[in-house]
Amino acid sequence: MSDDVTSDWLSDEPGRPDPMRAARAQTKPTLPKRFYKEAAFSEGEHGYRLTLDGRPANTPGRNPLAGPNRDLAAILAAEWGAQAEFIDPATMPVTRLVNTTLDGVAPRLEAVAEDLAAYAGTDLVAYRADAPERLVADQARAWDPVLDWARDTFGARLILSEGVMHVTQPEASVAALRKAVLVIDNPYRLAALHTLTTLTGSLLIALAVLHGRLTPEEAWAAAHVDETYQAAVWGADAEAEERLAKRRTEFDAAAVVAALAD
Repeated sequence: MSDDVTSDWLSDEPGRPDPMRAARAQTKPTLPKRFYKEAAFSEGEHGYRLTLDGRPANTPGRNPLAGPNRDLAAILAAEWGAQAEFIDPATMPVTRLVNTTLDGVAPRLEAVAEDLAAYAGTDLVAYRADAPERLVADQARAWDPVLDWARDTFGARLILSEGVMHVTQPEASVAALRKAVLVIDNPYRLAALHTLTTLTGSLLIALAVLHGRLTPEEAWAAAHVDETYQAAVWGADAEAEERLAKRRTEFDAAAVVAALAD
């Protein structure tokens, strides 16, 4: 009999519940009851593996659920330890990202990197408003330093466009950003970068977080200049704010994983 305490429900087998995948799909699964008293971690051949009542836990893909160091493993244990009567993956953003790292990113590093590199040609910070003046200034204030940093750090110079008209970026710049992604061989950091990029629409902003050029707070503000402007002009929308709050939770978790997996 397996000693994996999560084997009865953390599974990717057809017909068996996978609350982690359901959470990513934003559905409402039937949540399993908490079946353990203590969440901790232990060091072993797979890194620092989550344990529940002393027994090892796995990802949905049957990989050992572990962090590369004590700091990240401690956050995994804290998320599991904070669960109440039921285990709710929606409240475990770091666990979900680590699951994605081990099941989806680690086995296909190059493919994930190539997927990320495609953002170099359509980066958010290259598409500017032509009016009103305040928004134009806000975008320049937030995004120009990121463009300057990418130019100085990676040799990537992006051409700016006004409105939604597509602009073809220089091949040398796209290649430089692609190289910046392909050199990342740490699956935790690559998974974090992918999340940061998809949530912001900007590979440059995500790379700036990964390299410590922007704090998570600065990066989030930079990625949402337009939303902040709209809210200031028209007032906040409750539903939009709720959606942003959920995305911010995922963003912050990715920033934590990026920093701790370095």
